[in-house]
Amino acid sequence: MTFETTGQSALDYLHCRYGKSRLLFRGPRRKLDGKYVAFFGGTETYGKFVELPFPTLVEEQTGRRCVNFGCLNAGADLYVNDPTLIDAASRAAVTVVQVMGAQNMSNRFYAVHPRRNDRFLRASSLMKTVFREVDFTEFNFTRHMLSTLHRVSEEKYLMVVEELKSAWVARMQTMLAKIPGAVVLLWVRDGRDPCRDDAHDSLGNDPLYVDDEMVDLLRPQLAGVLEVIPSAEAWGEGTRGMVFNEVEAPAAAEMPGPRVHMEIAQAVAPRITELVRP
Repeated sequence: MTFETTGQSALDYLHCRYGKSRLLFRGPRRKLDGKYVAFFGGTETYGKFVELPFPTLVEEQTGRRCVNFGCLNAGADLYVNDPTLIDAASRAAVTVVQVMGAQNMSNRFYAVHPRRNDRFLRASSLMKTVFREVDFTEFNFTRHMLSTLHRVSEEKYLMVVEELKSAWVARMQTMLAKIPGAVVLLWVRDGRDPCRDDAHDSLGNDPLYVDDEMVDLLRPQLAGVLEVIPSAEAWGEGTRGMVFNEVEAPAAAEMPGPRVHMEIAQAVAPRITELVRP
C-alpha cells in the first residue's frame, strides 16, 4: 500500500523522535522505562487517518503502556537497521510486530530507501539483465515497479517474488534474533476481494507476498502469532470516523478505519494482558 499526500494533514499526529533515530513517530512521545509494549509495523500500526490507532486502543483496554513505533509504508529493513528501535524493543516487556509486506525491502533485485521503504532507489545488475526491456528510471515506488514487471513477464516476475519471500524470512529472522524479549507477530490479513474496483494493481492485498509457510518459519522465535481478519462489516464502514482533507481522500479510502482498528485491538489486548503482568 503506497500513497503520498501534499499539504497540511487534517489530523495532527504529534510527531516525535526517540533517541538517535532519524525517523518520525506518532506521538505523543512516551517514556521508555518500566513495563511497556512496543509496536512495530507499517501504515496500519501508525494509524493513518484515524485518531485512535490500535496500539492506543490496546493501551486503553489493558492498562499497559503501549508505544507506537509504526512508520508509514515500513518494511522489515527499517527496524532491522535502526539501533534505537532495536534497543527499544529489547527493553520492552513485549514487542508486537505487524507483518509487513515483502515488497518494501532491499534484495538481490533492487534497493529501497533506508527510511521510506516503499521508495524504489535502483535496480541491481541482475534485475537489469533479467528485465532488459524495462526502463527502471521511470519508477519511484516499489509497488508500481512490481506491477510493471508483472505485466511484462509473469514468469520473470515470479523469480523476483521468490527472492522477496526468501529475503523477507531472512530479514525477519535477523530482527527477531536481535530482540531478547517476547515478540508477538500480528498478521492482519486483508480479506477483501483483491479484484475490487478500487484496487490499484493486480498484485494482491497487503501484506504483499507473505504466506503461511513464511510465517511458520518464524514461529520458533516468537511468543505467538495473532492472525486477524477484520470483518466485512468493519471494512464496509469505509472512511466513516476517519480524519482527512480533500487531497487525502483517495488515500483514506484505502486505509483501515476506526472499526477495523477496534477489531485488531480486541484481538491483541487479551494476549498483552496475559504476557504483561502489572
